[in-house]
Amino acid sequence: MLRLFISIILTAIALQLSAQSSMTVTKSGRNDVSAALEQRETIHKSKTFSGAIEIQPTAPVEQTGQGTRPPAEIAASFDGLGYGFEGPQGTARHRNPSDNSLAVGPDHIMQTVNSKMAIFTKKGEKYDSTGMVLYGPVNTNNVFRGFGGPCEEMNNGDAVVRYDQLAGRWLIVMPIFRRLPARESEPGTQKHGEAAKASMTGNPHQPGKAEKLFKPQKPTPEELALADSLRRTRRSVPRNEEGSYCMCYAISTSPDPFGSYYRYEFVRPLFPDYPRPAVWPDGYYVPTSTGDHVIQKHACVVEREKMLEGKPAQEICFVIDSVVFLNNADLDGYQLPPEGEPNILMATGGAQLKDVFSDNGIYYWKFSVDWEEPSQSKLEGPEKIEVAEYNYLGNGQLTKTVPQPGTDQKLDSQGDKIMPRLVYRRIGDQESIVAVHSVNTTAGGGGVRWYEFRIDDNRDVKLFQQGTYAPDDNYRWMSSPAMDKYGNIGIGYSFGGASHYPGQRFAGRLAGDPPGLLTLKEAVLVEGEASQINTMRWMDYAQTAVDPDDDHTIWYVGDYLKEGAESYSTRIGAFRIKRDER
Repeated sequence: MLRLFISIILTAIALQLSAQSSMTVTKSGRNDVSAALEQRETIHKSKTFSGAIEIQPTAPVEQTGQGTRPPAEIAASFDGLGYGFEGPQGTARHRNPSDNSLAVGPDHIMQTVNSKMAIFTKKGEKYDSTGMVLYGPVNTNNVFRGFGGPCEEMNNGDAVVRYDQLAGRWLIVMPIFRRLPARESEPGTQKHGEAAKASMTGNPHQPGKAEKLFKPQKPTPEELALADSLRRTRRSVPRNEEGSYCMCYAISTSPDPFGSYYRYEFVRPLFPDYPRPAVWPDGYYVPTSTGDHVIQKHACVVEREKMLEGKPAQEICFVIDSVVFLNNADLDGYQLPPEGEPNILMATGGAQLKDVFSDNGIYYWKFSVDWEEPSQSKLEGPEKIEVAEYNYLGNGQLTKTVPQPGTDQKLDSQGDKIMPRLVYRRIGDQESIVAVHSVNTTAGGGGVRWYEFRIDDNRDVKLFQQGTYAPDDNYRWMSSPAMDKYGNIGIGYSFGGASHYPGQRFAGRLAGDPPGLLTLKEAVLVEGEASQINTMRWMDYAQTAVDPDDDHTIWYVGDYLKEGAESYSTRIGAFRIKRDER
């Protein structure tokens, strides 16, 4: 009876705090965040309570005021690739939208934007400051120098970088968007519902000998003019109609980004847009989109263990129809999931191409890979997790949504998808997955919808908490989350509106705080200084990364415009969420 009584009391407290996750300002000017934070001690004293919270999907989840805790500490802030950037290899022109990716190792920070890459110092044992440019701007395909084939010959956008903290290695993934001449034994197009299929090896000699990262000289004005001319010429060359695309992988042999890399190429019959590599013990999972005009995704995984050893490796893929966008769970920290457990993929609901902009579910799949018998790999799902109803910000992608000062040009929000990392973190027996996307808000602006899911004893994914961060009528969109080793959640995002130039901010919460609330005040990484008027495309995605040294510092990169600039700049920042300050 005593246990039953305690359970009833704790459930009542959970429901009360869930209702408080929709904050409104009272007449006295004191918002409900303050009241909710006063109950923090109750939460900490009840360990069973924190494991029992499950916000009801029908409960209001908009947070209409900022948190009352101090903002996250900004431990570093500097400009990355973009307008005004100059490094050992000179400068580069960058086109919209930027495809921002960031990875952090023991001593270095690596950034890719579209088809360029750069490497910076990170303060520590090796360097006495953060943000000094060591390398760049350099074409991303430079890491494939000497490998041969399209990975070496074609420099392509949408390249993404990860640091595999479990192995101490850098992973660079670069898609090839041009159809290549048809190969002998060209694979047929895979279809939804078919068994998993091993990809065709693109380079018969892969991975070959690991090659050291090449450092090109700074190009002369004549060489830059020639390169620009060649780019224009290539764009006018008729494209192949019959061949396939491919995906290129480079994996370092050490934590030194200037060291050597093994390289791999796999044939992709389907267009490999928006690769999203995720670290998992049994593979690097890389979902892609097959186009903006088809509701179809490609879920692939490459053989991580073999790649780390520089041995011939496999890539295995499924095709999934009728899904908006897919992201695989990307492991933060060092504690592994239970051995042999599948990787989780997630997507929002709705379908912009069918004019369905709202849903009340997040959908997930379980991807179990079998390297011995690829066709026996399993993709189970989708399963629906019921959440508070949402509407895509701006009704989805490629829409003029976010207003700016002094111009009629509005910015795209990519509001139909979970675009950035899907974060997995294990802390003891707790397994969390954090997801974010951009939604319309009742205040008329844009908000960050965020979720923390938990994996239960049956290995099913359940909603643990949810919130929509919309503290005013401005726009917060295109966000990226992370969870540190303490279970604190940090989210970076673009910020702007009719009275605010687009810039970058960061909010977060402590692990023990009331559910559904970002309890830290906003930290301003960079204020925008101008409106973007040349195009509506604004950052296809931003990126967070957890520092492998302390497993606590959260790095983030996003765009802003400088006053008088011809195009965007990027700002890289590092944030720390302090556990005990109010």
